[in-house]
Amino acid sequence: MDDAAGVQPSSAYLRLHAVQVFVRDQDRSIRFYVDQLGFKLSIDVRLESGKRWVTVEPPDGGAVLTLIAPSPRAADYKKIGRAIPVVFVTESVPAKFHEWRSRGVRFLSTPRLRRIRYEGGRRDVSGVETWPEETDPIWGAAFTRFQDVDGNTFQLVSFDSVSRAIEAQRRVAAEKLEAERRAAHELEIARQVQARLFPQRPPHAATLEYAGRCIQARHVGGDYYDFLSLGRDRLGLVVADIAGKGMPAALLMANLQANLRSQCATALDEPERFLYSVNQLFCESTPDSAYATLLYAEYDDNAQRLRYANCGHLHGLLLRSDGTLDRLHTTATVIGFFESWTCAIGEYALRPGDVLVLYTDGVTESFDASGDEFGEERLLDGIRRRRDLPAQALLDSLVHDVQSFSPHEQYDDITMIVARCRTAS
Repeated sequence: MDDAAGVQPSSAYLRLHAVQVFVRDQDRSIRFYVDQLGFKLSIDVRLESGKRWVTVEPPDGGAVLTLIAPSPRAADYKKIGRAIPVVFVTESVPAKFHEWRSRGVRFLSTPRLRRIRYEGGRRDVSGVETWPEETDPIWGAAFTRFQDVDGNTFQLVSFDSVSRAIEAQRRVAAEKLEAERRAAHELEIARQVQARLFPQRPPHAATLEYAGRCIQARHVGGDYYDFLSLGRDRLGLVVADIAGKGMPAALLMANLQANLRSQCATALDEPERFLYSVNQLFCESTPDSAYATLLYAEYDDNAQRLRYANCGHLHGLLLRSDGTLDRLHTTATVIGFFESWTCAIGEYALRPGDVLVLYTDGVTESFDASGDEFGEERLLDGIRRRRDLPAQALLDSLVHDVQSFSPHEQYDDITMIVARCRTAS
């Protein structure tokens, strides 16, 4: 039966934390465990009661020894100098024996071999100097005993080949876990870096309110949107989708963003030349198989005019204030796949109340439990029903529609720009 927290007791986290070792002088014991045994000092604090709390731990940090200095009048003082029921495990007892003895550690005996056999259901333990060839021990270990500065006695053992194999498996599992932890940490850093590539301070536009959003399916992704300040009251709107997913797509996305921002000075008067340069740079700096679909729109804040180039991307939707619909159709092939590349420029005049929506396929290709896609018609229906909302509110509601339609695991990035033409303010 589950406990109150809904956790099976057998699956609860459990590990050995601390073993009490009674000593006469904590500072002297710290020097012994740290300097002679190579332990780490993990805690050394003074509690509110005035007592000093000191713990040391072996290099692997699997458990700690709490060094307690009782008063000579306390009952625990008599426990100093006794055999401590703690066994330290090492890969080679002889090697550790010579290392520690050279540092002045006192051993009670030289390392010996111990074997355990089972004969007739009876457990037989014996200590021998060498392994007899005629024996076939099920389990065996080299062992010795050593003392700290107060005479507390510990055992030091190294297991046989079977036990070492088990320990090797444990080490491999620990290394794998650490590698996964590092990979997750690096992915989080990559996510934070990529988040900064999206526009942080959108340029001002008097006759256009706009908003953008990208919800990535993984830590990082290949969808991209941007707002470019082109000068002379011109604004660039960009939405793109890199072929592929995950980290490779994220690196290509960063490359495309750098190309767009470095070349946008030429976009104002010659948008065709601007996009041609972006295509050339993307071809030269990426693998042959890399490409991106891209929709670039330039808005003139004074003339309320929209010029655009659709490079193999989904059609942009321009819902007019009178309810009619225009689409920003394809005017060029994808970016980065062909060195010989040209594009045409389309143009629309915008009026107050017109709504422009640019998006990636993660919007329309989201699917429900039955496998039905969200599709363009559902997107258009959401735009029509909420067309009077401010751009940010309309964007949020459309994203909510997609996520409600497809509440299961997200398989593709969801990226969208919503812009609404208005009277100058």
